[in-house]
Amino acid sequence: MPIVNRVAALTDDMAAWRHDFHENPELLYEVHRTAGIVADKLREFGCDEVVTGVGRTGVVGVIRGRKSASGKTIGLRADMDALPIMETSGVPYASKVPGKMHACGHDGHTAMLLGAAKYLTETRNFDGTAVLIFQPAEEGGGGGKAMVEDGLMTRWNIEEVYGMHNMPGLPEGHFATTAGAMLASSDNIQITVHGKGGHAGAGPHKAVDSVLIGAQIVGALQSIVARNIDPLKSAVISITMFNAGTATNIIPETAELKGTVRTLDPEVRDLVERRISEVADSVARAYGGSAETKYMRMYPVTMNHPREAGLAADVARDIVGAERVNDRFVPMMGAEDFSFMLEARPGAMVLVGMGDGNECHHPAYVFNDNILGHGASFWARLVETRMPAG
Repeated sequence: MPIVNRVAALTDDMAAWRHDFHENPELLYEVHRTAGIVADKLREFGCDEVVTGVGRTGVVGVIRGRKSASGKTIGLRADMDALPIMETSGVPYASKVPGKMHACGHDGHTAMLLGAAKYLTETRNFDGTAVLIFQPAEEGGGGGKAMVEDGLMTRWNIEEVYGMHNMPGLPEGHFATTAGAMLASSDNIQITVHGKGGHAGAGPHKAVDSVLIGAQIVGALQSIVARNIDPLKSAVISITMFNAGTATNIIPETAELKGTVRTLDPEVRDLVERRISEVADSVARAYGGSAETKYMRMYPVTMNHPREAGLAADVARDIVGAERVNDRFVPMMGAEDFSFMLEARPGAMVLVGMGDGNECHHPAYVFNDNILGHGASFWARLVETRMPAG
């Protein structure tokens, strides 16, 4: 596999950086140590500009090629935050912070982009500007949105933007992407059911049972996917929390349901939002109560732009060969806040194969250091291919 030779020589360095990040995980926007190390290394490598505090705790490194005639600027994004999980991997560099773990490989993403940064500052074999984006708070905090709203795209005149994520189950060293929807939107729902409290044993007929109503709503919501959504399209509605009651012999006045919604189509997203409220309200009224629905839009669909997805696939083929690149990857119902960057600029999300092993967000998850060279080479070749020095 034609991994860039200089990048291959950096593999041990990238692994050491990753292991350090892994031992010291930080959550959401509280990535102060990680961001500080990233900024220091970018300065050490010789980046032309290093800016911290973008989108609260994000870091941006700017590398100018040896030519600038093209005037082109592309962005490369890695995420830095960990997850609130107690690690059970058993690796010698396991998390030193109880209840926090890099269980999604963001430590690897950061290390790969740092490896590419070192290579690009040394060689500068491109015509234009590469903007390296190290983002906080991907895991539910909307750090991608925060960086965009803080002027990421306009301040550095970014014209295209690319993201990369590791993929357990995809063979080691393979790449995958697709035009259009790559990952689902992610929304939260909260339904508060209002009934009438009463004695559960002596006077249930005098009450309006919020628990019964809530249970009926949970079942009825599944009819939305089964009967309102085109069978050729996708949606998931999952109620994952049901809270009610204070004693075994009391019918509670209220019950609260919470859950998640995933879709791959903006129109389906609109339909699901409307129908959840209608179904919950109708079921509650049928049993003599009422229901208040709050629908909170979190991350939009990660929608790859066709041209940029094709260009990214071509770069991956150059690294690992055509037989190891899937450019028609079947969309997944996971979500990514890189979607906000793709709403702001053309670009694509790419997956790099980890091989067999634990899934992301698992307490025994282990990142495969063998793919560090693949990821860093992809970033380096992407810059040199999109902005050739001639």
